[in-house]
Amino acid sequence: MNVKRLSKIFSILFGVSFFAVVIGDWVINSTPMALTLFFAFTFFAMIGLFVVEKGLVPYTFKRILGSLVTLFVIASATFFMLRLLPGGPFDKEKTLPPKIKAHIEAKYNLDKSIMWQYGDYMFGLMKGDLGESYKYLGRPVRKIIGECLPASFKLGFYALILSFLIGIPLGVLAAAKHNTWLDQVSMISAISGVALPNFVVAALLVYVFAMQLNWFPPALWSGPLYYVLPVVTLGVRPAAVLARLTRASVLEVISSDYIRTAKAKGLSGKRILFQHVLQNSLIPVLSIAGPLVAGVLAGSFIIEICFAVPGMGKHLVQSVTNRDYPLILALTLLYSTLLVFANLIVDLLYAYFDPRMKLS
Repeated sequence: MNVKRLSKIFSILFGVSFFAVVIGDWVINSTPMALTLFFAFTFFAMIGLFVVEKGLVPYTFKRILGSLVTLFVIASATFFMLRLLPGGPFDKEKTLPPKIKAHIEAKYNLDKSIMWQYGDYMFGLMKGDLGESYKYLGRPVRKIIGECLPASFKLGFYALILSFLIGIPLGVLAAAKHNTWLDQVSMISAISGVALPNFVVAALLVYVFAMQLNWFPPALWSGPLYYVLPVVTLGVRPAAVLARLTRASVLEVISSDYIRTAKAKGLSGKRILFQHVLQNSLIPVLSIAGPLVAGVLAGSFIIEICFAVPGMGKHLVQSVTNRDYPLILALTLLYSTLLVFANLIVDLLYAYFDPRMKLS
C-alpha cells in the first residue's frame, strides 16, 4: 500500500474521529479518552504521511529543531525576566518574619544564585518536571494545567472552527456578489466584528441572549449550552478578519488571466468559483492562520474571565499577580508551543494548496 493511499485512509479516519469527538462532547458532554487519543493519533499520522508524500521530511526536521531552539530561548528569557523584576513571590503587604521567609525561600531554592536556579529549572524541564506552584501549596504545576487545559482547548478549538466556517464562506459570498447589497451587508458585519472589543461583544450577547431572551446561560462551563456564548464571542473577531481577507483574495484571483480563459471556455460560474478560484484564494488566508491562532489564544484570557470559564486564563492572570514563577513559566511555554506548532502546520499546508510552492 503506497503513501498516497494511506494518506487518504488516515484523512477519512481523522474526519470520522473529529466529528465523533465534537458530537460526543456536545451531546453527552464527555469524550472517551480512547476516542481522544485516536483523534490525536490519526491527526499526527495524517500530517506525517503528508510530509513523507510531499518530500518535506528534511524541511520539517529543520523546522522542528528550529522550534526547539525558539522554545528554549522563550523559556530562558521568561525565566530571567521574572527573576530580574523587583520583588519576589513571597513579598506581601504584611512582611513575613525573616526566619519564616528564609525557610520558604530555601524550600523552593530561591536562596540560591540565579544561574543555579536556571540550571535546576532547565534540568527539571528536560525531565518533564514543571515544578510546584508557589500559590497552590503542594500542587504540581503539571496537575494544575491538566485540570484547566481541556476547557481552554475546547473554547479555542470551537471558536476557531466557528471562525473558519463563517469567515471563509462569508468572504466568498461577498466577492461573488460584488457591489451588491449582500456584499455591503457582509463587509459592514465584518468591519463591526473587527472593531468591537471582545468584552463589549460578550456584554451584548449576555444581555440579549441570556438576560432578555433567556436562551443560554450567562456564565460557567457545565455543558454544551454553556459553550455557545463564549465560543461565539471569541470567534467573532477572527471570523470577521477571515471574511475580509477572503473577499479581497477572491476578487484578486477572479481578475486573473486564467479565470478569464476559463470563462471563455464556457465553464459555469460555480465550477470556476469552487474549482479554480477558491483553492488559490485560500493561500493568503493561510498566511494569517498562524497569527489568527495567536489572537484566539490571547483573547481567550478575557473571554474566560467574562464567562467564568475554568480555563488557563484565570491561572495566568493570578500567577502574574502572585508572582507564581513555575506556573507563569509553564503557561508561557505551553502557549508558545501551541503557536509554534500551529505555524509549522500552516507552512506545511502551503504545499498542499499550492503544489508550485517549494519549501526548503
